[in-house]
Amino acid sequence: MFRPGKIIALHLNYRSRAAQRGRVPQQPSYFLKPPTSVAASGAVLERPAGTELLGFEGEIALVIGRTARRVGPEDGWSYVGGVTAANDFGVYDLRYADKGSNLRSKGGDGFTPLGPAVLPAADIDPAALRLRTWLNGELVQEDTTAGLLFGFGRLVADLSQLITLEPGDVVLTGTPAGASVAVPGDIVEVEVDTAGHTTGRLVTTVAAGTVPFGPYGALPRVDEQHRADAYGTAEPGFDLTPELRERIESVGTATLSAQLRKRGYDAVSIDELTSTRPGTRLTGRARTLRYLPYREDLFKEHGGGYNAQKRAVDSLGPGDVLVIEARGERGTGTVGDILALRAQVRGAAGIVTDGGVRDLAAVSALDIPTYHAGPHPAVLGRRHVPWDVDVAIACGGAAVCPGDVIAGDGDGVLVIPLHLVEEVVDAAVEQERQETFIAERVAAGERVEGLYPMDEHWRAKYATWLEKR
Repeated sequence: MFRPGKIIALHLNYRSRAAQRGRVPQQPSYFLKPPTSVAASGAVLERPAGTELLGFEGEIALVIGRTARRVGPEDGWSYVGGVTAANDFGVYDLRYADKGSNLRSKGGDGFTPLGPAVLPAADIDPAALRLRTWLNGELVQEDTTAGLLFGFGRLVADLSQLITLEPGDVVLTGTPAGASVAVPGDIVEVEVDTAGHTTGRLVTTVAAGTVPFGPYGALPRVDEQHRADAYGTAEPGFDLTPELRERIESVGTATLSAQLRKRGYDAVSIDELTSTRPGTRLTGRARTLRYLPYREDLFKEHGGGYNAQKRAVDSLGPGDVLVIEARGERGTGTVGDILALRAQVRGAAGIVTDGGVRDLAAVSALDIPTYHAGPHPAVLGRRHVPWDVDVAIACGGAAVCPGDVIAGDGDGVLVIPLHLVEEVVDAAVEQERQETFIAERVAAGERVEGLYPMDEHWRAKYATWLEKR
């Protein structure tokens, strides 16, 4: 098996993964993996004895073709000899021991499978590569290099400012959303392809290790945050738990809106939309999609094939809400029945678009709600070019960032910034509790003066009422 001189890997480089992690890096950051971590396609990888969380991350690997030192971003790609498929395995159980270096957690023997074929750089367009990962035959990761935060040429240039890149060195360029955990018996496959060229599938079978760690180094340990990170089910620092979701849905968006307004947030409603399921609550985390106005050359390049619209839908996970910036353009559809069905199958909580919807009857028959500006029979290309995924957008007059909490009901849709969610929901629950008391008193014939809002007299009675509940 070919063994590179050095392996340099990126932490975050796909918009979809950055949205999943809840942070977008301003610049690329890296870590090293030892050459002894390289393995060939078909190899068996041991999950170390005593560990629980063996994470897999399908990636595109750059193989450096000629010596690069202090090259510019515009020339960086010319120093790449080829690309191949890679799997950046790691055990989350040892992340705490690495102080960010990832040496023990990602440097184990066999933790960097590469192959099976290298695509010559001269034969491919680096901006048009597709990456896919399968776990036991199920597609779990799919993205293209259009979703990169930092292009390949920029990575080569950045690294070569301080480090001489030599022929045969490998740069792992990051993983998209969908990376998760493999257990003994699982088979993980990764493939990179473009325009008739493919690396073939890089196949790794996971087996259980039998040799325990000795007591002379850091031992495996995990907690719930490690599990959430490994499985990709939550972002560090915030989890939209079932309990929090239930609390959000226990109050109306009118109450949530009032509490946001008290905190100075007056422009967080996504306006002038209609729900396909007016009686169904919508609660989830925002995943975003942006359309540009239609232009012939841009649509020819970005509108067909596996475009940003399809990538956005395919990358949705349980509880996600796809929020679409369509500039309020109602003269064409922004989503139709097939993609809305795909969103539902992926477990998405709903769709919000300030543009039109095709196949409205079929979309309305689905379980998930779609908020839209109106029906229209025309296809996407009449007015739009699918452009960006998981970036900050404008929808219905509101700014929406990936990861924001989206709450919708019959009154409309709200965007709740993450740092306000707990505070706003607590206050909204209390507001509705007070309004229940006030409504009971009004129904009993009391005057609203002094009661709505409550003065000291009625606050004392409210406190007594609370004690009896």
